[in-house]
Amino acid sequence: MRKVALSEVKDDLSRYLHVAEREEVIITRHGKPAGVLVGFASEDDWLDYRLENDPRFLRRIEAARRSLRAGRGVRLEDIEDPK
Repeated sequence: MRKVALSEVKDDLSRYLHVAEREEVIITRHGKPAGVLVGFASEDDWLDYRLENDPRFLRRIEAARRSLRAGRGVRLEDIEDPK
């Protein structure tokens, strides 16, 4: 994680987008955190980010986990190989 002043990011956004591909860049305003710059090295990284932050997707995951805890579901080991 790297902290950078907003004025620096505005002056060299392209550079900080490259930095953000490797680590989060915390953007500060008057020395206090004001935002975060998240970069993506690939489209897959972008998709992962979108899923991890999509409330509808997270609700579906939680519903599936509740279902499994309640004993509804199929264990991976119980699925037959179609070969």
